[in-house]
Amino acid sequence: MAGEGETLIAASAALGTRRSDLIRAALVRAAREETGGEVEEMILQSHLFIGFPDSLQALALWREVSGRPPPVHEAAESVALWEEWGGRVCAAVYGKNYERLRANVAELHPDFDRWMVVGGYGRVIGRPGLDLATRELCIAALLAVWDVPRQLHSHLRGALNAGATPAQVDRAVEIACSMLDPQRAGEVRALWSEVRLRTHAQAVSQPAC
Repeated sequence: MAGEGETLIAASAALGTRRSDLIRAALVRAAREETGGEVEEMILQSHLFIGFPDSLQALALWREVSGRPPPVHEAAESVALWEEWGGRVCAAVYGKNYERLRANVAELHPDFDRWMVVGGYGRVIGRPGLDLATRELCIAALLAVWDVPRQLHSHLRGALNAGATPAQVDRAVEIACSMLDPQRAGEVRALWSEVRLRTHAQAVSQPAC
């Protein structure tokens, strides 16, 4: 990655700590090194994982430290477009596990399945302004700090499915681990090692075309 996107990933991971000092420092650095639109996309998508209250606080802090005004909202949002984006983006992230994911979530509650795909992957993650691989790296770093191993597992795979290289995921994991105590960092590294080995084994076992 050679530094590209790392400031953005670090800011996303910092949001997961809920520590105002780390979040402020990460956003100050992002204000110097990243484009404002990418930082705002990262913060906007964080509400899917850490909730509206923390994301609103992060946006307020971003306005303060960056001095940038909010963007002008020009186009009306389209539910039909969210539906189109949502299925496509969710399938790209989950790959061959997409149908099983949809079935499992629908079994918990059919409305939640729709919210996940249309609202989460269509309205938010499918938005323009940040490429999918970078979005998934930011999400994985945040989830590593947030301590939700099952979801982290999915988004580590999702980052690879979205086009991130194993080296890029390595770096995102290490950025997150720098904000964790040694035990938690070891658990995150072990989970990523498992995902990486399993993904490599599946790739090797695929028949040649």
